[in-house]
Amino acid sequence: MTGGTAVTAAGGSRRVLGTALVALQFALIVALGLTAVLAFLDRGAPAGAWLLGAGGIALGVWAVSCNRIGNFNIRPDPRPGGQLVDRGPYRWIRHPMYTALIACAIACAIVIGTLWGWLGVGALVVVLAIKATVEERGMLVAHPGYQSYRARTKRFVPGII
Repeated sequence: MTGGTAVTAAGGSRRVLGTALVALQFALIVALGLTAVLAFLDRGAPAGAWLLGAGGIALGVWAVSCNRIGNFNIRPDPRPGGQLVDRGPYRWIRHPMYTALIACAIACAIVIGTLWGWLGVGALVVVLAIKATVEERGMLVAHPGYQSYRARTKRFVPGII
């Protein structure tokens, strides 16, 4: 295998992995969301689930509003020409959109009220953690300042994780 072919193969593997992670992420979100809606229609939701879900949505909107259009990517690959964002929620956490999804997933699990809901949250957290790891490898290459940004921020929860 020549050097160019090895790079292409590595890029192809990253692309397949990224696509699989996005597919798993969406499948888990849909499964949790639909199950929570059915449970909500059957018995309602506690106030804590509402607050957590609203907080997750607010964080997601805030994170998107701090990005310029076309700067973020659903796949765990930095966009060519993308800029490193370190304002808004990105000041404290590297993946606020993932944190927003996790908060909403926990709200769904509270509404669902079964072990299966919590297993879905756990699976989503694992998928997002792997996706964040893959994304960060690319960010280190694409953005020279990413290493210092990563050193001063947490991945998902400010000051903790």
